[in-house]
Amino acid sequence: MSDRIVIVLHQEHSTPGRVGRLLQERGYALDIRRTPLGQELPENMGDYAGAVVFGGPMSANDEFPWAKRQIDWIGSVLDAGTPYLGLCLGAQMLVRQLGGRVDKHPEGHAEIGYYDLRPTDPHGHGFAEEIGAAWPSRVYQWHREGFDMPSCCEPLAEGDIFPNQAFRCGERAFGLQFHPEVTYAMMCRWTVRAHERMAMPGARPRHEHLHGWHLNDAGVRRWLDAFLDHWLSPPQAATGAQRCAAKDQVPVAALPDRAPAFA
Repeated sequence: MSDRIVIVLHQEHSTPGRVGRLLQERGYALDIRRTPLGQELPENMGDYAGAVVFGGPMSANDEFPWAKRQIDWIGSVLDAGTPYLGLCLGAQMLVRQLGGRVDKHPEGHAEIGYYDLRPTDPHGHGFAEEIGAAWPSRVYQWHREGFDMPSCCEPLAEGDIFPNQAFRCGERAFGLQFHPEVTYAMMCRWTVRAHERMAMPGARPRHEHLHGWHLNDAGVRRWLDAFLDHWLSPPQAATGAQRCAAKDQVPVAALPDRAPAFA
């Protein structure tokens, strides 16, 4: 089995944060690719134990050639049965690969800071039992777009403003809208370098980000440790992710007593 994991980052100075550190502690070598800078993605995923695609300031709907190639490449990761983890933009690109929709909140809201998270019933509660760790009750967010749930995926966690927060497709592919990889140092950089985001509707002020770290990070850290062990463990069933078609999705308007997909 390979001891390498491909790490996809989207800015020159981005880091894989706590996810990268925990993977290295488990003995994995990180093969970092920065696709917007022209670095190519690996063709043979059989040489890797997993793939993690991180967030970035761009949109999964952008027409950049590298972004289109990357969404296509995610399909090859799924076809190979290689464990895939998408964080924020990486989750939204997975949704696009599976035929789902990514869009802004209809009222322009964003999630910037800490927000409540709830496991879904039954999938989210069952997943907590599966990995042996409770979901964190509040998680760190930095996004202004959300996504529909592809029809072949299991919703695992939800929130109030953007309902779809975590999902699984098959046994090996996961998408998380939130950022468990963020360290305190990363949070300090983000809230200074992109301070204008905190003026968006729904965003939290900077002092709440920093205070929220001390209140919430222990639960995020425990969950992420258990999640990574589970994600990298041998699958118990078929590993290939099913393919979804947009036409198979239930229209948002047809879902009773639910906030819209990007609410």
